[in-house]
Parts: sequence; C-alpha cells; structure tokens
Amino acid sequence: MDPQRNEGLLLKRGRRRGETLMETVVRGSALVVIAALVLIFIFVGKEALPLLTSAEVNREVTLETMVRPQANGQSMWQPVSEKPRYSLAPLLIGTLKVTLVALLIAIPLAILAAIFASEFAPQQLREIVKPVLELLAGIPSVVIGFFALMVVATWLQDAFGFRFRLNAITAGIGLSLAVIPIVFTVAEDALSAVPQAFRDGSLALGANPWQTAWRVVLPAAMPGVFAACVLGFGRAIGETMIVLMASGNAAMMSFDPTESFRSFSATIAAELGEVVYGSPHYHVLFFIGAFLFVMTFLLNLAGHWYVGRLRARLGGNA
Repeated sequence: MDPQRNEGLLLKRGRRRGETLMETVVRGSALVVIAALVLIFIFVGKEALPLLTSAEVNREVTLETMVRPQANGQSMWQPVSEKPRYSLAPLLIGTLKVTLVALLIAIPLAILAAIFASEFAPQQLREIVKPVLELLAGIPSVVIGFFALMVVATWLQDAFGFRFRLNAITAGIGLSLAVIPIVFTVAEDALSAVPQAFRDGSLALGANPWQTAWRVVLPAAMPGVFAACVLGFGRAIGETMIVLMASGNAAMMSFDPTESFRSFSATIAAELGEVVYGSPHYHVLFFIGAFLFVMTFLLNLAGHWYVGRLRARLGGNA
C-alpha cells in the first residue's frame, strides 16, 4: 500500500475519533445541564409541596391566605409574628415594579447602543464600545448594589426629595446596569447578522442611514432583538443582591415606585438562612422559588414562541 495513502487514512481516522469525542463531550455537557435543572426544580418543588399536602402546614398557611387580603382588607407579608401572614401580593408587586423600572431604562439604552455600534460607529470606536458595554456583565452584583445604595440613592434623594431613600427607582437604576449588557450583546449580534443587501437596497432607494437602520435593519433583526428583551426580563426578575441592597426591604402594598418594597428573590435571600427547617415559613419560601422558576420558564417559552412567529412572518431573514 502507498505510504502516503496509508498516512492519509490514519489522519482521517484520527480526525473522526476526535470529532466523535468532541460530539460526545458536547452532548454529555448538555445532558448534565438539563439534568441539573430538572433536579433543582424537583428539589424546590418537593420542599414547596407540603403547602398542598401537609395538614400541619395548612393550619397556618394555605394558598388562599397567600393571595387574598388578610388584615383590614390589606395583604401583608409578616411571616415572623404572633399571627403570621404570608400574602404574596406585596412581594409580587415589588418584583414587577422594580423589573418594570429597570426594563424601561435598560431596553431603550441597550437597543440604541446596539444600533449605534452596528450601524454608525466607526470600526475602531466599535471595538472599544462593544467590549466596554459587555464588560458590565462581569461586574459583581454586590458592587452594583453598593453603588446604587451609596451613590444613586443619595443623588436621587437630593435631586427629587424622595421620602424613602431606597425605593424601586433606585433599585431599578442599579438593576438596569446588570440588564444592559445582556440586551446589548444579543441585540447587536442580531443587527449585525442582517444581510448587507438590505442596507444597500434601502440606501439605493434614497433612504438616509438613520432611516435604513430604523425602518429596515431593526425590523429585520426584530426576532433577535425581542429575544434580547426576554433575556433581559428574565435577568431582572431573578436578580437578588442589587434589589436586596437598594430596595429598602419593606413589604409594602404600594404601586408607587418612590416607596420601599421587597421582591421575591430578595425575600428568599434575606430569610431562608434563618428560617426554621420544616416550618410553614420554610415551605412558603420554597414555594416562592418554585413560582419564580415557573414564571421564568413560561416567559422564555412564550418568548421563544413569539420569536418563531416573527421569523416566520419575516420569511426567516432575521
């Protein structure tokens, strides 16, 4: 047999073995991640299940008492008191309140920054702006929370005279700093993936660069941009440390963003370390965790479905 041919066959076999090994590693990693998620959900669900099955737990707390008004027609979260109250309404309102503030700040800034980086920035400037914004994702949450607590809260109170120094606006600004890099990265990649022919055709028809970016490139990249917004929402609703440090941690039933509040994730972080194992309070905290898990999963599922519809409507060009 020709030595060169024999050597070529050996190289091909070696490459095939290497490809098979890498494919096995990738599949194994995916299975490990999926199994970990399933096991986490099983553990959280198992600890929350006594709310439905345990008579001892139901004597103190039921699903009905967690959703309906309890004291003087108001919903209250007071798990440690002579008569514990476990209403989730103040926590839900606080979670949605800070998430909405963060998204109202982060999504416009991140998308506009993505449009600038992909459509208008010179190459040298783009190579600076993109890494700097993505670097925000590497800043620890506790550092952002400390900045919001010590700097942003003081600025806002001095400027607007807020009655509560720590509130949803303060926490939302800090939270937006954690959301911006995620939305920016995904949105910028989606905008950059739009074919250059779209831009050339728009410019050839007489549109200026801004009209091209706003009316042609952005709609074509809308599935990816929407996916970025969904990821940002998931990041915001599950954030713990920033909200824990900058919210005031007052479970108040109020829609006012200038008042202190408490979120689901901050409640778990603040109380789970000191709760009595196996107590009703313990199981309610795990129920909150399961509720957050399901909420995030359904949000991502709905986002995936809507992105699929957008892609089908745009003919798969995004």
